Amino acid sequence: MKIAFLGTGRMGTELALHLLADHEVVAWNRTVERTQRLVEAGARTTETAQEAVDGAELVITALFGPDAVRETVIQPGLIDEGVPWLDTTTVSPADAEEFASVVPTYIAAPVVGTLGPARAGKLGVYVGTPDEELRALGLRIAAPWADPERLRGVDSAAKAAAAKLLANLALAVSAEGLREALDLGEACGIDPAETLDLLGSTGLAFIAGMKGPFVRGERDTAGGDFTVDAIAKDARLMLATSERDLPAVRAALGSLEGQQEAGRGEHDFSAILRPDARG
Repeated sequence: MKIAFLGTGRMGTELALHLLADHEVVAWNRTVERTQRLVEAGARTTETAQEAVDGAELVITALFGPDAVRETVIQPGLIDEGVPWLDTTTVSPADAEEFASVVPTYIAAPVVGTLGPARAGKLGVYVGTPDEELRALGLRIAAPWADPERLRGVDSAAKAAAAKLLANLALAVSAEGLREALDLGEACGIDPAETLDLLGSTGLAFIAGMKGPFVRGERDTAGGDFTVDAIAKDARLMLATSERDLPAVRAALGSLEGQQEAGRGEHDFSAILRPDARG
């Protein structure tokens, strides 16, 4: 297929690279330098999003959030009638319903995971639309990105968007739990490395294993896998979506906003686990 791929940030680039073996990919990004890896791998690039979608059989978006989707796609009426649109952007269920009402071929396909799983084709992906043919198309396109056991089709775009928020809620709340576990361990005279080890048989084992290298100082949070800005944006979507308060999410967002205020919005969100971030 001729695919227009809009949004080639860190995650978008990894997704688009998986498509080059089987498809003709035309890439666009607001910052043109971010298309360079794709061009070197065989993609074409354009100066405008409109040029990218001209003649495309499928449009894929991997943008920062719902406002970017509106600005890039909805407001200019970018998607031609009948052209499938696969959106990997993290949005709220209400956003997904809005986009599907404007573009009937909208397929929500948010991805769950960071850059390592993206490169390995081991992401979780939820593919949501009530149209069975479009859903089947979305599942085929997303297959190179996904762990087969974590590739799921669901019957609405809103449900796919909700599933992504649920996944990132678990991530944000677990990270806040690890932050507080490190504080408690320190108060008990246990150093962070040993606290991580002691958490190995608990419900925090997954996040402790994932973010352990950052806590132990083996990796710098600069240029990390999933930024503070990105998960903070997702936490705000969760709070705006829920009719009830989400105090654990709110606590996590407070820690993330502290890092944003410190100028570390582009750092990996494990920045909230830094000793100086924990007081």
